[in-house]
Amino acid sequence: MNSPEISFNHAEQISSLQEKKLQELIQYVAANSPFYQERFAACGINPADIRNLEDLQQLPVTTKEELQLRNWDFCCVPRTEIAEYMSSSGTLGAPVTIALTEKDLDRLAYNELCSFKMAGGTAADTYQLMLTLDRQFMAGIAYYMGIRKLGASLVRVGPGAPFLQWSTIQRLNPTVIVGVPSFLVKLIEYAEANGINLNTSSVRKAICIGETIRQPDGMPNRLANRITDAWNIQLYGTYASTEMQTAFTECEAGSGGHLNPELIIVELLDENNQAVKPGEPGEVTITTLGVEGMPLVRYKTGDICIQYATPCSCGRNTIRLSGVIGRRQQMIKFKGTTLYPPAIYDLLSEIRAIREYVVELRSSEYDLDEVRLHLDIPEPSESLLTTIREKLRSHLRVIPEIILASTAELQALQFPEGGRKPQKLIDHR
Repeated sequence: MNSPEISFNHAEQISSLQEKKLQELIQYVAANSPFYQERFAACGINPADIRNLEDLQQLPVTTKEELQLRNWDFCCVPRTEIAEYMSSSGTLGAPVTIALTEKDLDRLAYNELCSFKMAGGTAADTYQLMLTLDRQFMAGIAYYMGIRKLGASLVRVGPGAPFLQWSTIQRLNPTVIVGVPSFLVKLIEYAEANGINLNTSSVRKAICIGETIRQPDGMPNRLANRITDAWNIQLYGTYASTEMQTAFTECEAGSGGHLNPELIIVELLDENNQAVKPGEPGEVTITTLGVEGMPLVRYKTGDICIQYATPCSCGRNTIRLSGVIGRRQQMIKFKGTTLYPPAIYDLLSEIRAIREYVVELRSSEYDLDEVRLHLDIPEPSESLLTTIREKLRSHLRVIPEIILASTAELQALQFPEGGRKPQKLIDHR
């Protein structure tokens, strides 16, 4: 595996390395992947013709649906070589199983080593993990292995339980916490309600997972501002998916998640699978490098991001991605306005009177999108609901239907069939 410092190399050196690894990948899947063997034969593709990054455009894209329907046709190793099975969360359908070899697990640990170093982490840090390490959840085990590889200390507290999180912070003095930004808001609310002084704690940084903390222009969003207005800590955004087995993590400049070029090639494509210009939103399409178990070629993640190509002040010469603006299949056309769910999440997270929420999408009898907001508000009033509606109108230009729900009702919606993480979106369209 290469050094984490490769991102500081000249762009030409980075491209040369990626092209060498791309050639190795194409030869590997042509020899070992039933899916890509069939795909290359059907399209008349000679693997030897794929030699540089531009040649990638000769290859067809791979879709989430293909990975779901033909999951095991992507596996390149016999079952005896699989070290661990992990799965995607299945947000848009049936979960996808990802098979990893021992080499893939080493790659996963190396990826997170790069990520933690990107965020200024050192062996002197202590990390508190506020997420699950079970239920085939790749992120949890990746963070665990990456921290071990960094040589730092860690404490595995798991998700939820603000009291337990704070008692652990006060007892073990972690310097960095890893968790979902909206849960950090709950930590703040618990501290404020229980006389805990946030800014005398040992915590100096938060690695934010699962939710974006920035607007498309790179500025902090309302969720990030809610956290940093109360708590003097530095936030680092991340973007990852189970299928890519790689993460894009912000450096201390906070201007987009950096590519780990030895691990992945990324393209941002439009609906016609053509590359978008830097600064324009496009669907993140990835080609994994160095994966043995289930490598992917031009896999369309469904995530919409923006690529930043301007130089970063940290000195790394890699492209950077914004946080997720939305998912291609979750785009909402509501009363003539185009929305993505993260814009709704950002606004609702800012309203302190809302304890929890779920966004529900349905189709009307005329096949038009309908949006319902299920809100847990401890002390609802007509004046408060009017204020919420005006905020929705002001920031989204439309007012979805509001349904008041109890805490128990919200939890039932958020954790269907024992899900491993809370669902903010229910899409019945």
